[in-house]
Amino acid sequence: MTITKTPEAPSSPRDAATLNKLLFVKLMPLLIAAYVLSFLDRTNIALAKHHLDVDLGISAAAYGLGAGLFFLTYALSEVPSNLIMHKVGARFWIARIMVTWGLISAAMAFVQGETSFYVLRLLLGIAEAGLFPGVMLYLTYWFGREQRARATGYFLLGVCLANIIGGPLGAALMQLDGLFGWRGWQWMFMLEGLPAVFFAIVVWKKLPDRPSKATWLSPAEAQQIERQLASEAEEGAGHGGHSLKQCLTPQILLAIFVYFCHQITIYTVIFFLPGIIGEYGDLSTVQVGLLTSLPWIAAAVGAVALPRFANTPQRSRRMLVTGLLTMAIGLAIASLAGPVISLLGFCISAVMFFVVQSIIFLYPASRLKGAALAGGLGFVNCLGLLGGFVGPSVMGLIEQSTGNAMNGMKVIAVVLVVAAIAALRLRQGHERVLPQEPIKGARQISG
Repeated sequence: MTITKTPEAPSSPRDAATLNKLLFVKLMPLLIAAYVLSFLDRTNIALAKHHLDVDLGISAAAYGLGAGLFFLTYALSEVPSNLIMHKVGARFWIARIMVTWGLISAAMAFVQGETSFYVLRLLLGIAEAGLFPGVMLYLTYWFGREQRARATGYFLLGVCLANIIGGPLGAALMQLDGLFGWRGWQWMFMLEGLPAVFFAIVVWKKLPDRPSKATWLSPAEAQQIERQLASEAEEGAGHGGHSLKQCLTPQILLAIFVYFCHQITIYTVIFFLPGIIGEYGDLSTVQVGLLTSLPWIAAAVGAVALPRFANTPQRSRRMLVTGLLTMAIGLAIASLAGPVISLLGFCISAVMFFVVQSIIFLYPASRLKGAALAGGLGFVNCLGLLGGFVGPSVMGLIEQSTGNAMNGMKVIAVVLVVAAIAALRLRQGHERVLPQEPIKGARQISG
């Protein structure tokens, strides 16, 4: 079928650097905005933790379980969601995800106790499932391996922005306490949930499924991008990369383990940092929100500045291991020091949060293709995100049994060191080059 291009597309192909810049400008703002809304809606319960306890009797252990239950259904729904997106296209499926999660997040305003809290968190996980691995798959349609870590880093900037603005925004919305008889946390859930529904319309209108569907690319440019990416996929995945069985190879299972440890860290910090900061002294909700944003500013700097250097297999692996160890050191400092140094420790750790995450997904993407790539990225995210269930759940139990959330941070620091040791064994698909079948420009590496 011939694709009709609007006058926005040029008559002659642009050079590679200009084309890459155009892809970033056209695609990343939409994807980042979607992820900002996603994280606001899945993590805003962190600011409501104390109020849910006071108003509804939801204890620290119940809160931790509810926070983690989101990831249970999210993980179970990841693979089918990504396979559906592979068939129906990113534009429709991402818009569908946004509408359903926005409505369910807004419905959190009507929580009555532990049971309804658990049910809505489970439903929110189902609704939002597929967004992150879907975008990871979507980026493979547009960016080669040298640019993909950078694109992923920019996408993960959405998490940082959500946590930077989430604290002050949520605190401000909770100042509406008493308006029309609603509690402040109810206003927060409602007014942070509905924007996702409206932004889904923008995604539907503006996000092209593939280069061949983009009106701002010429047919020659679209073909050039798709041909280059198809060649890279063949080079990395070899002859077996189409099979979903490839998801069970040792290298992909190793990537899942590293990601699992990473996600334990991320979501434990997200859900418990406001409570930890609240224990620093006599602070208002607004002050807690502002201080909570500081580590995420550090994470934003890392997400923008560092992933671009992960442009070779060797650099990627070094940055991955260094990032995990830096996260461990930061959390160790946070767990042992007083308030000021503790907050600095969280900032040190946060710098590498999304540098690590942007690199991890290079490994499965370099070994899979076609439907196996769609299902495989969902599979990696599915099992890795179980860390988002384990971390908050265990953290809630540790806090309730010991009275000190920092004891959990010490455990997570040890987990990160183990993950760093495991990451030393990771190899990207195109590192496995056979001597009799050399790939032009690739360095032969054992392992």
